[in-house]
Amino acid sequence: MPQFKNKPVSLQHEQKSKFNWVNYLKQYWFIYGIFILVMAYYVIFKYIPMYGVVIAFKRYSPASGIFASEWVGLRNFERFFGSMFFMRTFRNTLVISLLNLIFAFPVPIIFALMLNEIRSNNFKRSVQTISYLPHFISMVIVAGIAHDFLNENGTISTLLNTFFGIEKRVWLNNSSSYRVIYIILDIWKDMGWNAIIYLAALSGIDIELYDAAEIDGCGIIRKMINITIPGIMPTIIILLILRIGSILSVGAQKTLLLYNPNTYEVSDVISTFVYRRGFGIDARADYSFSTAVDLFNSIINLILLTSANLLSRKYTETSLW
Repeated sequence: MPQFKNKPVSLQHEQKSKFNWVNYLKQYWFIYGIFILVMAYYVIFKYIPMYGVVIAFKRYSPASGIFASEWVGLRNFERFFGSMFFMRTFRNTLVISLLNLIFAFPVPIIFALMLNEIRSNNFKRSVQTISYLPHFISMVIVAGIAHDFLNENGTISTLLNTFFGIEKRVWLNNSSSYRVIYIILDIWKDMGWNAIIYLAALSGIDIELYDAAEIDGCGIIRKMINITIPGIMPTIIILLILRIGSILSVGAQKTLLLYNPNTYEVSDVISTFVYRRGFGIDARADYSFSTAVDLFNSIINLILLTSANLLSRKYTETSLW
């Protein structure tokens, strides 16, 4: 360009870079605009509110505000660890999460592998659609269905009594069956939706690998073991790490809708305990205590997530970072 003829090469390069950068922004301004909006959302509603975690170390009073409230250090954590409910809620949270990890986590994988073997596209789409639908049903409705089906005169109780001679009962009042019901509802509601990720991963496997395997005489099982599962293994590992990182994050909503005082011993989890202390029937508006419990929960989850990621990076080629 003529205007750069008598200028140093570095200055020419700088002006060209500036010129190209401006054009680039003009061309892709809409994408950067969306990016800025998303970043603004996370900064305003996710990162800035993090300063509120200081409530865990104070005796918070809404009238005094966060910074004017009395500093109490680790007293709220000591109250939680010394509470008669600490071991119960921690144990129940851990047990339910582990049961969910053992039984509910593999189901979408198996379901996706089965769908992948279906050759009829119409039948495959129908099964996918039916399996996705429960995910969009409100948890309140799911809990209502569970209560109706599992009460003394409900469909499940009637069928079990008719065909197996099992005495009719309100199954959600039975502490020995609560966790089984909880896991089954989780599987039914999210199996199809969670399988979408694995189906997407399956679509990325090179079809020529299957053709070569057929030429070598491999059957469905051998192709699944040697091609399909290794092909989606990075996806499985990433999702497993994320699941381990949320192992103490059993949601309060579903538990609040399903449990009752008869099953507190096996159903009361950390999140429901926090809710009751802050807003529930035995509420004391103890926001500092609830924040301390949630902070403890988050720290444990962070440790588990980091540990799982380190182990995955050490023994496999897949990790989050």
